[in-house]
Amino acid sequence: MAQEVDEQLRLVNKELIQVQEQLDYLLERQETLLEQQTELQCLLDSMCDASKEGNNSVRQKDAAESSEKNWTGPFRWNKEADSTLLNVFGISSYRTNQREIVNAVLSGKDVVVIMAAGGGKSLCYQLPALLSNGTTLIVSPLLSLIQDQVMGLTALGIPAAMLTSVTSKEQEKTVYKSLEKGESELKLLYVTPEKIAKSKRFMSKLEKCNHAGRLSIIAIDEAHCCSQWGHDFRPDYKNLGILKKQFPKVPMIALTATATARVQNDLREMLQIRSCVKFVSSINRPNLFYEVREKSPNAQNVISEIANFIKQSYKKKDSGIVYCYSRKECEQVAKELGEQGIAAAYYHADMEPHARSAVHHRWSSNKLQVIVGTVAFGMGINKPDVRFVIHHSLSKSLETYYQESGRAGRDGLPSHCLLYFKPADLPRHSSMVFHEHAGLTNLYSMVRFCQLKNECRRAAFFKHFGEQRQECNGMCDNCVIGGDIAEKDVTAHAQSIVLAVKEMEDCDKKVTLLQLVDLWKSRAHQAGQTQTDLQLAKDVKKQEVEQIILQLLLDGVLKEVFQHTAYATNSYVALGSLYQSLLHGKRKVKLEFRQGIQTAGIHVGSALQAILDCDLARELDRLRDSLAQQHNEVFPYTILSSQQIAQLTVQKPRSVAQIEKLLGKRKTDLFGKNVLDTIIACLSKNPDCHTVAGDWVSPKDVTSLDVQKAGKRKTMSSASMSSSSAKKNKQTDAERSKERTKTSKKDKADDLICIEDSASEDDDFA
Repeated sequence: MAQEVDEQLRLVNKELIQVQEQLDYLLERQETLLEQQTELQCLLDSMCDASKEGNNSVRQKDAAESSEKNWTGPFRWNKEADSTLLNVFGISSYRTNQREIVNAVLSGKDVVVIMAAGGGKSLCYQLPALLSNGTTLIVSPLLSLIQDQVMGLTALGIPAAMLTSVTSKEQEKTVYKSLEKGESELKLLYVTPEKIAKSKRFMSKLEKCNHAGRLSIIAIDEAHCCSQWGHDFRPDYKNLGILKKQFPKVPMIALTATATARVQNDLREMLQIRSCVKFVSSINRPNLFYEVREKSPNAQNVISEIANFIKQSYKKKDSGIVYCYSRKECEQVAKELGEQGIAAAYYHADMEPHARSAVHHRWSSNKLQVIVGTVAFGMGINKPDVRFVIHHSLSKSLETYYQESGRAGRDGLPSHCLLYFKPADLPRHSSMVFHEHAGLTNLYSMVRFCQLKNECRRAAFFKHFGEQRQECNGMCDNCVIGGDIAEKDVTAHAQSIVLAVKEMEDCDKKVTLLQLVDLWKSRAHQAGQTQTDLQLAKDVKKQEVEQIILQLLLDGVLKEVFQHTAYATNSYVALGSLYQSLLHGKRKVKLEFRQGIQTAGIHVGSALQAILDCDLARELDRLRDSLAQQHNEVFPYTILSSQQIAQLTVQKPRSVAQIEKLLGKRKTDLFGKNVLDTIIACLSKNPDCHTVAGDWVSPKDVTSLDVQKAGKRKTMSSASMSSSSAKKNKQTDAERSKERTKTSKKDKADDLICIEDSASEDDDFA
């Protein structure tokens, strides 16, 4: 009898081994299929636009036309466009794709523009508006952006108006009369998407304007808001397709800084512009330095770090933005920064419109150094000289982060994008986005960006937006810092953590991320636990346990589940689809740590900044502040941009005619005499103004990073320098001085022109 039982036991054990082998195979197969599923979904997204066009012969024809037609010109309006560009907007040359886009719009084509922040999107509809008969309608999602642009345009004498919640009855009446009867010239009219969706009166007036042949162009700014796959979906944008249905012969231009293939296809469908010409510029912003720092669990320490960073790096009160997660946090951070001596104010959607506008105006006028905002301050900021953008907390997607960090350096000068991250930030963000289309997927992509240790930060943007990778040129912390990356195998710790989650689920209990950290650390000391469990808990710090759990969430070993309460939505940690592969030893978990140089001493600078720091540049800066106050409180950068101040400082024009060659006729007529008087007065009082250290060169070629460690400063030149430039850095001061002496005036003038092609100049009008 015992022999029979023993044989049955042997057979059962054998079958159990076979079953386990099958389970292992199935788990491996499941993991492979999940990876293939992700890859195929990405491929499908990128092919979606092309495949749909392939099913429509009309779209094929338009696609062929857009790719084959030379939109550079010549066109009959080119001469007038070039003159308007300089004499009205004060810009001497086009940036990438601007000329081509203007030509396509004036040719009557529907156009989609994907252009990085600071690339000059606004000029792509403002210039055609001035060259067309009638009124151009611009739909924009943000009141602050609308106010900025209308103020800047009217300061240049361009007839522009807006219909928003802050428009007076008298102004509204004037606009409606212009639309209906053409009684006064109106070249650009800004409205919000809500006006299109909810105002029958407005749509009626617009219909009459079009019937009279006075509706020339329709521009949809921040067009990614149309798509539910976009990072800033706005329901009222879904209704904008009515514009093309009602005005099919009016050319439409849709513009955005960020749009994946899926979002591009979505917005074309929504706006009813399936057959359009598309212009896609590189998403790369070479003048922005991206950095991620570990966020202290102590809230006060984080504020102190931010305050110290601003004080040490921006002693001349350069403008910056700090983004926060919530409105309450926004107010608290602004208050604490103020207590540490930084002129800061908060900005969020709960504020009264007048108060919000006042804060924005003070910051844009350089009366505040820092504006602390939520995502309500995320799009359309027009200020070109924002030198730093700090994220006090995580963005909800890579697209959102790209947009928000892209508010920095719109004038092309080096600027710093600094993000603070800790694993504990994830649950409060995920509980806000889990119900959105791809909300968690987008958020986890952002977390992976923060976790990068040995890969270029820019590479994540290129991969996400489907663009070919470009050189970073030392403009992110991972590329410039270097140092060895150490790995710590924490597979055993991860297995123990997963078992703890399984025990909780078996008992029908829920646990948050932070609760799980405390639970796992404490259970090792409970009765019945092995010496191994105790040692595992001792091996890792609390912050490392958070990192392990975060990695398990990103890998699908664990997952987040959400439960609603009367007051909030809570995120809990549960077993994911791949937890068994970890428990059966089929998966390794490792934490990466950087060894060597730390990032705290990084400072982004530019030789161009030296030009802006000289006496003449400072006098011109004071002049534009004074003129801005005299001209109905317009913003200083509307009077003179940083690039224009630098040009004037280098060339030192001695006549109004020479100034006109730099600023154009309109600005020279308005401010030329003041500028000339300031230059002459400064040169007569201070002979040192005659000498500027260094020739005028492109900001992207002179960016340098100063990395400080243990009291030693190491200057690292941008990797974008040519080999000849690198050799020049090794020359003695005497040799460099000798070479500068040989530089001709003509070379300097040529350099002045080249800068406008390479730098992303202010978007006050462009």
